[in-house]
Amino acid sequence: MQYDEFIATKKKTELATGHNPNVLNEHLFDFQHAIVTWACRRGRAAIFADTGLGKTLMQLSWADDVLKHTNQSVLILAPLAVSDQTIRQGQTFGIEIQKFAGQTEPGIYITNYERMDDAFEHEWIGVVLDESSILKAHDGKTRTRLIENCQGIPYRLSCTATPSPNDFEELGNQCEFLGIMTRVEMLATYFVNDAGDTGTWRLKGWGASKFWEWMGSWAVVVRNPSDIGFDGSKYNLPEPIYKEHVVDCESDGDLFSKQAMTLTERRKAQRLSIEARCKKLAEIVNNEPDEPWLIWTHLNDEAELLQSLIPNSINVQGSDKPETKTKHMLAFSDGSLKCLISKPSICGYGMNWQHCARIGFVGLSDSFEKFYQAVRRCYRFGQSRNVHVHMITAQSEGQVLANIKRKEKQHHQMSESMIEHMRDIMNNELKGTTTITETYREDVVTHDRYTIHLGDCVKIAKTIPDESIDYSVFSPPFADLFVYSNSDHDMGNCKDDNEFIDQMAYLIDELYRIIKPGRNVSFHCMNLPTTKMRQGFIGLRDFRGDLIRAFQKVGFIYHSEVCIWKDPVVAMQRTKALGLLHKTIRENSSMSRNGLPDYVVTMRKPGEADPRVKHGEDLPVHLWQKYASPIWDDINQSRTLNKLPARGENDEKHMCPLQLDVIERCIHLWTNPNDLVFSPFTGIGSEGVCAVKMGRRFVGAELKPQYWELACANISDATNAQQKDLF
Repeated sequence: MQYDEFIATKKKTELATGHNPNVLNEHLFDFQHAIVTWACRRGRAAIFADTGLGKTLMQLSWADDVLKHTNQSVLILAPLAVSDQTIRQGQTFGIEIQKFAGQTEPGIYITNYERMDDAFEHEWIGVVLDESSILKAHDGKTRTRLIENCQGIPYRLSCTATPSPNDFEELGNQCEFLGIMTRVEMLATYFVNDAGDTGTWRLKGWGASKFWEWMGSWAVVVRNPSDIGFDGSKYNLPEPIYKEHVVDCESDGDLFSKQAMTLTERRKAQRLSIEARCKKLAEIVNNEPDEPWLIWTHLNDEAELLQSLIPNSINVQGSDKPETKTKHMLAFSDGSLKCLISKPSICGYGMNWQHCARIGFVGLSDSFEKFYQAVRRCYRFGQSRNVHVHMITAQSEGQVLANIKRKEKQHHQMSESMIEHMRDIMNNELKGTTTITETYREDVVTHDRYTIHLGDCVKIAKTIPDESIDYSVFSPPFADLFVYSNSDHDMGNCKDDNEFIDQMAYLIDELYRIIKPGRNVSFHCMNLPTTKMRQGFIGLRDFRGDLIRAFQKVGFIYHSEVCIWKDPVVAMQRTKALGLLHKTIRENSSMSRNGLPDYVVTMRKPGEADPRVKHGEDLPVHLWQKYASPIWDDINQSRTLNKLPARGENDEKHMCPLQLDVIERCIHLWTNPNDLVFSPFTGIGSEGVCAVKMGRRFVGAELKPQYWELACANISDATNAQQKDLF
């Protein structure tokens, strides 16, 4: 394909697989109608709408439209008791939903996650995950079965409240369920885990905007209709009132001389304070007997004690039969039960209890998601009163409450940032208009000794005349992702090594065309470590060999290479690579490895060089012996151009300019004075500075404006200095 077509294939967007909807349910609000229309068009989509925004109506309208369009059955999977609630709401909206019991007639069926295996023995045209945060357990059996069983279903809808913006593995599970990209691919493409902390993922600096743009093509994230351009005034709820109650409790030696900090200490503190906490909450509840109360516990002993202390209360626990749980939860919904006691993991998802404005937490865990969902059962659209949230803790448990507050603040900040990033792309998606396009520009600075282009190196190389370049030396991106920019033109922005080599091949074709016969191209590279996340194993990949083979494929001759020594201690300190750590020697020496050197590989274009490159007194025997050595162990690794002025705040990694010693030796050995040297990856101008200082001419290309501007300044300064030296 043409190069522009290849670049277009790199843009990570998800093609719509659905249909234009029919007449949608009349009960949909304007913003809901827009979201459902978009989801029908997408076919496979995620609706991340905060609690109370009508996810149930939206998913039922979507399922109803898919049923009418295909005349085939749609399955809804929901948490326990939510099934009955959904059936009731469907009747209100005029949409018939049936509990699944093996029926084969076309329709909309619903079942609990616990019973999904029976349902997946039948064929479905569409599936809806209600409260799809169940996918959060990325290594759980439920997640695995869901994803595997749904991959052949054409229509898929994932519905949950706004996901935690920093829970990237949950987002990966969501997009894998929808068949957009696997969780591993998503993490490898847009995220990085810092050395020494392989379990924590964060967005790469230059990857952030690309990630949210990509996510906005398959998910709508809404906390308020105003997030997507609609009137959200009806969704501004009375602020919840949080009331903290700290109780004294019996001491246990030194445990309560200070706050419990570790998980073990906190669990012990919770158990020792059960009676004091439960009595305090029961006192508060019993003082307002006419109010419906929703009480959340953390331990079974807490729930049992509270039920004995609060008249007319019911404890819904994990050991109850599903029918019993459902009966009690629906009794609380219709008001016949005044006080419901349970754990967030049992009743904290999916239920609508806006009639209740009193919540009590007698036990807290560090899970902000459970706390958030538990409060949102009552604090949601339709709530007309201030929700009073009572949190009972012991003096020694301050760390738990502090963690919840910290996570809540972080959640709101990151949610705001996420929606701000996604706002434009979501609005364009909902309106069906053109998506955001990438900004790409070109510029050039010329001088009689150099020409420096801003732009894609392949596009720039296409403008260079045939067989006009005497020598090319450069350091390409090391097949790493989002290192320098978020542009699809950037060769560092490739999903894997194969895509990098495919893009690099376009440049190699141009290099073969523009290099003079018999002349050389030198590239700097190294072999690259693999990771379990990306490649599935810890080892090395032959990046150097991949580049050599790519050059040979178009006709270049594998001419020469030199190995550049690098200190393994420095590499270990910088990367914390498992194979270089001394503790690996003690624990499992079979995983220990040598450090990784750099290479300068030189390829030659077939033919006779005319004119030839000749040296006299400028390359004496002792210097030639140094150049001819297969290992350069005297390269000054710190002798590079100053990279700090080009450092952008979103740069993911420090730029690593090629050492000037290396460039100078290559230019000295393989060029004549006044030869034209080309670098397709000019960076901050290292090759250009060396070329003009050594009396050669230079042409270069650089994609990133910050680097290009500094390269122009560096090469201009070098040219002026070289001209002064002449006089």
